[in-house]
Amino acid sequence: MVTKLHLISGLPRSGSTLLSALLRQNPRFSAAMTSPVAALWGALHQKMCGGEFGVFFDDTRRQAMLRGVLDAYYPEASIGHVVFDTNRTWTGRAALLHQVYPESRIICCVRDISWIIDSVERMLIKNPLQLSRIFNFQPGHSVYSRVEILMDSDKGLIGLPWSNLREAWFGEHAKRLIVIPYDTLVCNPQHTLQRLYQELGEAPFAHDFQNVVYDEPDYDSHIGMPGLHKVREKVEFQERKACIPPDIFAKYATANFWTKSELNARGVIVL
Repeated sequence: MVTKLHLISGLPRSGSTLLSALLRQNPRFSAAMTSPVAALWGALHQKMCGGEFGVFFDDTRRQAMLRGVLDAYYPEASIGHVVFDTNRTWTGRAALLHQVYPESRIICCVRDISWIIDSVERMLIKNPLQLSRIFNFQPGHSVYSRVEILMDSDKGLIGLPWSNLREAWFGEHAKRLIVIPYDTLVCNPQHTLQRLYQELGEAPFAHDFQNVVYDEPDYDSHIGMPGLHKVREKVEFQERKACIPPDIFAKYATANFWTKSELNARGVIVL
């Protein structure tokens, strides 16, 4: 039974898989790449609130059913065990999480939007013989049309989680957020995890930042982006030149709202 739950969310290509790979070194923690739990919650919630069987559910039963999904998906969880479930849509479910798991926190991995776009483009360049599910396996897009698809606020790989994150950041449950910038995580992982443990009220643990192991080759091949979730063995910052046109880079230079103290009226924790 899942008694302690936290969520890993935020933006894509921003360190969530790396963070999960580090957290899973702790034997008391369960953590991995994006799970289907949030999608299962969405489908189940809809069925319980509408359709021919909606009349059989009250809020108490809905809450029990949603908790049951976590219990079934994480059978290894026991008293004292901490589950970190990853999905970029959790920031759009802050109020629901508060109701079902009131002690949970949402850990949001973030990164300069321009560098996220650049990272996606770099993955495409590495796999020119593949077509990605991110772009509906369609060939022939230019980088400009791909950026429009990525930044779509309804279903874009970047646009949807960016919109969800803004909603949570400015919303009533902003205090539940813990924001981890990508550069902070890779440049100073030990200090970042120490602060995260403190925010979560967890006992310290000695992580190994020189031997990090995580990969999901089958999933990455399925979506047409081999290597997407492969984590480098050593945690370190690697400087590189951008591969996207400078006008795209400049266009999203002001999209990083978490860096602006005047926009943090709710006092969100930024590590």
